[in-house]
Amino acid sequence: MNARNTGCSIVVLQLLHLAAFKIITIVLVAVVVNMALSPAARATSICRWIDENGKAQFSDVVPDRYSSIVTCTHTQNSEPSVEQRAANAKAKARGDKAAPVAGAAPNSAPAQGKASQPVAKQPSDNVTDSTDCKTWQRLFSESGACFAPFRTALGGIKAEAFSVCNEVPNPEAKCGPKTD
Repeated sequence: MNARNTGCSIVVLQLLHLAAFKIITIVLVAVVVNMALSPAARATSICRWIDENGKAQFSDVVPDRYSSIVTCTHTQNSEPSVEQRAANAKAKARGDKAAPVAGAAPNSAPAQGKASQPVAKQPSDNVTDSTDCKTWQRLFSESGACFAPFRTALGGIKAEAFSVCNEVPNPEAKCGPKTD
């Protein structure tokens, strides 16, 4: 009887050892999968440089000839600005099929390799002597919204804004303060 109990104990111990090994393996696989799917694993760096034509280029891969002048930003640490979030919300509200990407300037240049198409400035209408006050105020508001993502921290406007946005003078001199 004693030999039989010993044999049974060994089998039970082997089964317990096998079960523990399977549990440890499952836990390790779960940890590895979780790490692979975490935001840190998906994050990447976006780099910016000025090419030989004076145009800003953005990519996660930088040609060797620009490695000395490139600046990179880790995407996990990037958050869209207040203006970019507002522009994205407006685009969604208007029902734009492709809302602007956070961090991208509106109407930005197309990706390299695609045909360049002329960009319509916003607002599309200009103020004339015959423009009524309601329309003028609407155009002034649209112009301000277009320039908003191009504002600097000190309140200036980046030069590239003027290739995308039309300046509309403030209508208050002719129309008085806006009343809604």
